[in-house]
Amino acid sequence: MRVFVAALGVLLSVAACAQSEQPPVNADDVMFVQMMVQHHRQGIEMAKAGTARATTPELRTLTSAIANTQQGEVEMMLRWLHSWDQPLTAATGAHDHHGPMPQTDVKRIQALKKLEKSKDFERDLLNMLIAHQDDAIQMAAAEVNAGAAPAVKEWAGQVKVSRQGQIDTMTDLLKGRPG
Repeated sequence: MRVFVAALGVLLSVAACAQSEQPPVNADDVMFVQMMVQHHRQGIEMAKAGTARATTPELRTLTSAIANTQQGEVEMMLRWLHSWDQPLTAATGAHDHHGPMPQTDVKRIQALKKLEKSKDFERDLLNMLIAHQDDAIQMAAAEVNAGAAPAVKEWAGQVKVSRQGQIDTMTDLLKGRPG
């Protein structure tokens, strides 16, 4: 019996250590990741439209990079949600108390994707992407302030920096356009 009790004690100690090794995750982390998955999917749609339709080489390169980067980030975020045993998307209204998720107008994204010509597709795309990436910065700032998961908070800090760099590049592209 003593051997059984000792073995049980060792197993419980190992289990406690294993549980303590799990990084902390709070509701803000889950909400941020669930919302960013959706936000990224919108960004990917816009970026793919830019890659397909832009004529400026710098813009085509930038939108291709955005689509590829954000696709990889979506996969990372889905792995996080899975490892936390959380749903990949929040239930309708689950995050209403956090305020609405910044979203780019779905109709505007659809118009970009269609072959309809705007007066200036690239200007419209750049303005939409700038606003979209600014929304990502705001969401990431909230995660840095309220999240608990170290890896998620670190990534949110990287999002703030990288998206600001993209906004700066896109603003420069806008300044260089005629009109």
